[in-house]
Amino acid sequence: MSWSDADDARWDGLDDNIGELEPPRWPLSGRALLPRERWLWYEQLWCDVCALRTRYHLSLRSGWWCNELQVEALAAIAAWVDRYDCGEWDDPPGKLALLHHVERTAELLRDGSEPFHPDRDRLAFARHLVAIGCHPPRPAAAPGGR
Repeated sequence: MSWSDADDARWDGLDDNIGELEPPRWPLSGRALLPRERWLWYEQLWCDVCALRTRYHLSLRSGWWCNELQVEALAAIAAWVDRYDCGEWDDPPGKLALLHHVERTAELLRDGSEPFHPDRDRLAFARHLVAIGCHPPRPAAAPGGR
């Protein structure tokens, strides 16, 4: 999960060192992030989880975002998959290990009663983010500055 926000001063000067620095990556946990960053972190994780669910047929349960163990496991798997997908890693035995761990991680994701349905669960997810102190990003300015 990599991300950068043009409004965030931490990324200033990165263009000056192209080739010297790896692109910034999201941490594997959103705990230490500021409220707006934490919202974006969880939004990215939501997208990654929906993709993992489809790609690897993960049997997720509704409310996975409330279970810190599941959040951390899903963030780690998403980051691992991303490194192979973007070409950063090209290691067939490592990819096989990833696939094995995806299957093993599925055991951690079985906690919960209802199956996860992205359309149905989206509102509960957003409410959870507000409840844990995340702040949604500022809306984009309307054309004409109004």
